[in-house]
Amino acid sequence: MKRDHNHLQPNPDPSSLRDAPSTGKAKVWDEEAAQQDCGMDELLAVLGYKVKTSDMAEVAQKLEQLEEVMCNVQDDGISHLASETVHYNPSDLSTWLESMLSELNPPSTFDPFGAAGTAAAALDDSFLGPAESSTLTTLDFDNINRKHQKSGQQIFEEASCSDYDLKAIPGKAIYSQNTQPQPQTHGSSSSSTPTNVKSEKRFKTTSGPPSPSDIFPPPPAAASYGIPTDSTRPVVLVDSQENGIRLVHALMACAEAVQQNNLNLAEALVKQIGFLAISQAGAMRKVATYFAEALARRIYRFYPQNPLDHSFSDVLHMHFYETCPYLKFAHFTANQAILEAFEGKKRVHVIDFSMNQGMQWPALMQALALRVGGPPAFRLTGIGPPSHDNSDHLQEVGWKLAQFAEKIHVEFEYRGFVANSLADLDASMLDLRPSEVEAVAVNSVFELHKLLARPAAIDKVFSVVKQMKPELVTIVEQEANHNGPVFLDRFTESLHYYSTLFDSLEGSVSSQDKVMSEVYLGKQICNVMACEGVDRIERHESLTQWRNRLSTAGFSPVHLGSNAFKQASMLLALFAGGDGYGVEENNGCLMLGWHNRPLITTSAWKLTNKTTAISQ
Repeated sequence: MKRDHNHLQPNPDPSSLRDAPSTGKAKVWDEEAAQQDCGMDELLAVLGYKVKTSDMAEVAQKLEQLEEVMCNVQDDGISHLASETVHYNPSDLSTWLESMLSELNPPSTFDPFGAAGTAAAALDDSFLGPAESSTLTTLDFDNINRKHQKSGQQIFEEASCSDYDLKAIPGKAIYSQNTQPQPQTHGSSSSSTPTNVKSEKRFKTTSGPPSPSDIFPPPPAAASYGIPTDSTRPVVLVDSQENGIRLVHALMACAEAVQQNNLNLAEALVKQIGFLAISQAGAMRKVATYFAEALARRIYRFYPQNPLDHSFSDVLHMHFYETCPYLKFAHFTANQAILEAFEGKKRVHVIDFSMNQGMQWPALMQALALRVGGPPAFRLTGIGPPSHDNSDHLQEVGWKLAQFAEKIHVEFEYRGFVANSLADLDASMLDLRPSEVEAVAVNSVFELHKLLARPAAIDKVFSVVKQMKPELVTIVEQEANHNGPVFLDRFTESLHYYSTLFDSLEGSVSSQDKVMSEVYLGKQICNVMACEGVDRIERHESLTQWRNRLSTAGFSPVHLGSNAFKQASMLLALFAGGDGYGVEENNGCLMLGWHNRPLITTSAWKLTNKTTAISQ
């Protein structure tokens, strides 16, 4: 193709070269090209591209960079090239590559190697689109310098774009707008050199989560939010790991401002948390979002409304049961202890403080049906909150259990009690029979901590339990301390605890179950962080604290035994291979945790002095 402006585009078109022997004008072009193309690569020159032999390595490198950028840019990411863009003559390959790379991946004005050049242009406070990372992280404040534990999860960074905005934050990590990693900045690594031009396109696949020491190191002494430390040059920070550190620092600073009643600062920080959370993915993003919501509710005094409809709570509860092994572990270990306590008994009675959908009891009924000598008569008393639609959900659960008992030939008796609080119960309501006739066991899963919001309520319930004269009391509670008087301490503990819980959900097969389970946990976060007084019912306490309470109330611990430990470990192995989960024995109690962080605890108790308990 003949071009009109040869003085601007001296390199001949390839089609003209093919016709050169037939025209004299073509010979003139050939001679002129030969003079101008002195030192040009001959093979590329035949194809119409001007590339000096000395520039071949640089051009090859630029071609690789262009290929990577084109792979990373989404379809709508290059629409801006269709208008208001001037491109150099593609025959000048080196210049054309620079033009394309500049358009597709605008270079940062910051020189990472300190080379001579123009000073970095200051960025305004507008927000630029970040990259989105799939790095999964667990907040582990107690083990900051511990090496990461192995797991079956893979860590990788997606080469994707985001429409969300991220504020320009001072720092060292520099990543381009299109997630193409740039060379490391000076000071970021001892191995950074000017020759390290090409960086990895993606993170290498690894078999475990990133080290907590990598994600959450102690904050720098001079660090503050929005204020540069080592460098005064503002850069667009979209590195997931660096942002994760800043996100945790912002959360902690916001919680501290809330505790000091500095609501203006807290409001500014909670908005920053929202932007920082956007740059994260997986568990980190979700946890930060739920905590930001809880902090915002507390700042603006927009407290959660009345408790959820019971039917919806049951739905969330069932999804949580299906997503992870925590409730399965709670039911299994409690049932094992109850089964051993009922050994040799002809009539048994379980009083369940946490009836819900009755998912715990079919397994126990099956175990009783297989007992040597035949199953005992099984009586179940289920206690639960009233439903908002006035439906008798407890009776519906009892009817289903009765049908199941008939199929496995177990004599079954059921009675349901609706109570706003366990403190409203009285032993005389439960139609208790002499201990010589019927053995009683009391079961509570994630219920007793709710009584701590009302003074003396837990003591009243312990007194009623002693009047029942049970053979055994099984208690399952969260292994955490979310009931302290200092808000900042409660916030730190909760952030650590729920980050671990959310991280453990990431391996869930069913996305629907996982989402509903996250909502289930998010409601707890909101209650722990945003509510106070009697409205804050999620007052979790540790095993040590429950030991003190129960010992003071007249109960003694019962060792769950090695058999329960082995069977619980086998149960975890059946659940998604058990990767990441672990069972720990603690003075006769069993704990289930994620990567060595205990999350729930099952304990068993008996009356210290049965005679004293009867007299009371």
